[in-house]
Amino acid sequence: MRMPTLAKTAGLSLIHKLAAAIGIGVAIIGAAQAQTQTQAFPSRPITLIVPFNPGGATDVQMRILGNAAEKILKQSIVIENMPGVGGTLGPATMARNAAPDGYTVAMVPASLFRLPHLQKVTYDPVKDFTYIIGLTKYAYGVVVGKDAPWQSLQALLDDAKSRKTPLSYGVVGVGTSGHIATERLARAAGVTFTSVPFKGGVEVIQATMGNHVDFMSDAGWGAAVDSGALRLLAVVDDKRIAQYPDVPTIKELGFDITTNSVVGIAGPAGMDPAVIKILHDAFREAANDPAFQKSLAIQGQPFEYMDSATYTKFAADQTASDKRFVEELGIKLQ
Repeated sequence: MRMPTLAKTAGLSLIHKLAAAIGIGVAIIGAAQAQTQTQAFPSRPITLIVPFNPGGATDVQMRILGNAAEKILKQSIVIENMPGVGGTLGPATMARNAAPDGYTVAMVPASLFRLPHLQKVTYDPVKDFTYIIGLTKYAYGVVVGKDAPWQSLQALLDDAKSRKTPLSYGVVGVGTSGHIATERLARAAGVTFTSVPFKGGVEVIQATMGNHVDFMSDAGWGAAVDSGALRLLAVVDDKRIAQYPDVPTIKELGFDITTNSVVGIAGPAGMDPAVIKILHDAFREAANDPAFQKSLAIQGQPFEYMDSATYTKFAADQTASDKRFVEELGIKLQ
């Protein structure tokens, strides 16, 4: 066997060293570019998808939050309303179509975790999202029009038992927290209700005020209740709402029913941790804005902050518990 000459061996060694040096250089340049891009984030406007119609309580809250956050980020935050499918159309579309670069994020309602157990969906709530920050939770209640005959939840239930035609109630979509809670209440009370789904909270409130449904079981009613246009009979929470101390919880009335409808902001899966932190910190600071806090108080909503790690764990836990809950209740969607 012929051995390579010393010159050839030296030449090969030099080539290997040069290749290694080039590889290291490329890696350094790539890392520097990535760092520069992160440091520059955001360098253009950010889209915040709100999965409900314009003008509703959630839309107003997200616009106020966006206005405060864009001052911190020094970039515009553009609100894009995308209602439908119980508040999941917007975040599902984002997860499917948006790049994980932080320039498109979405407000996430709790129905995102439940709907996969009710019907076929295009997303996995655990794998397809980057959970950035938890902000609040909806205050759900049983609410009637100002001219409705019922002054209490028990009066409404007693009337429902005596009717041949079920009372109707409005909710934002099928399989949402309001829908599930009311069906649980109906089962526990031994009555039957007819659910009427709407695309957004504004339509539910208008339908209730106009007596197109007998009552509503959803969120976003605070301003209408305060103005006297609607009457709050009970809240679906584990404690009374500070703004309505005389209104009992459904649990107090003997029905062990509460909701944990957390609202937060998420992006597509695979986001850069550095970008996640920038967005988290901006929205966390923006949430302290007095205008945003007031917008929550108007609807009786608490500020329920979760950092990215806590919110990510909550999403996984809630998805699992909703699966058990839906199976127990036996709700099926067509």
